[in-house]
Amino acid sequence: MRAVGGRAYSAGFAAALAMGFLLTGHTLAQETPQTAKQMTPVRAAYVPVATWLPAWVALDKGIFAKHGLAVTLTPIQNLSLLPGTVGRQFEFAASTPTDLLKAVAGGLDVVASAGEAIEVKSNPTTQVIVRKEGGIKGVGDLKGKAIATPTLGGVIHVATLHWLKKNGVDPASIRAIEVPFPNMGDQLKAGNVDAVEALEPFAGALIAGGNVSLGDPLLAAGDEVLFPFWISDGKWARANRPVIKAWIDALTETEHDMAANPGDARAILAKYSRLPADVVQKVPLPTYRFTIKPEELAVWIGVLKDLGQLTATIDQAKIVVTAP
Repeated sequence: MRAVGGRAYSAGFAAALAMGFLLTGHTLAQETPQTAKQMTPVRAAYVPVATWLPAWVALDKGIFAKHGLAVTLTPIQNLSLLPGTVGRQFEFAASTPTDLLKAVAGGLDVVASAGEAIEVKSNPTTQVIVRKEGGIKGVGDLKGKAIATPTLGGVIHVATLHWLKKNGVDPASIRAIEVPFPNMGDQLKAGNVDAVEALEPFAGALIAGGNVSLGDPLLAAGDEVLFPFWISDGKWARANRPVIKAWIDALTETEHDMAANPGDARAILAKYSRLPADVVQKVPLPTYRFTIKPEELAVWIGVLKDLGQLTATIDQAKIVVTAP
């Protein structure tokens, strides 16, 4: 076993984690002692990774119910599909800045309603990783190289293109290839790609295997950057700010509970992810923050426009509808 950045990883770690990404979807409904009349029904969609752990804990520990919410959680594998589902299938759905902004530019009335996780220097979750003996020593060496990305239009790849441009590399010079996180290590080892955009816990496992990180591309956008968060249908959000407040308050209380009872939180992570207990104990958790502000999205508007991926004018104040 090797330790990387204070995190220990065992052999086969990434392979075990891949199990959590291959689970078939199932819906989890909240049981509460209160009557349905007293509770506000809320449907939420998430991706089955540790980013969304607070919602699982809030569900299992009755914290949502304490705040008057009868919550149903549904796992979804593809974030990019979720903006079109809010208002019809879900009140809250997992998203990222690029997915939201592109949906808004496409004419959807979708808004950011609550935060979830931020990227900070003290707890990075994303790394661009290369082979130790691959001849790539810095960002500048990525010119003309093949880079594996989870999603071509996703926030991690957009951040990588922005990071390359800031470091003098023409983003158009690289060749991006979509590769699922669990398969990135094999593609890198085989030489099919020169670098990978890896998210924790896969990033730590790759580094523990002898590969090298060139840095966290998300932090090219700022020292503290909005990453995943919750979105809602705009019309619903504007009419239901008290529900959004209850959602944020419940998640905030849950974060305190997780800090006080880390064993409980890890057990719930194991339950929802179905990962082995030893793996669950090593999964790094992101930095959570459940409030959200328009200026946090303004950063990503600027990044997309700088890359030529956004031409529409978007009023940052209008795409955030959150707690009063």
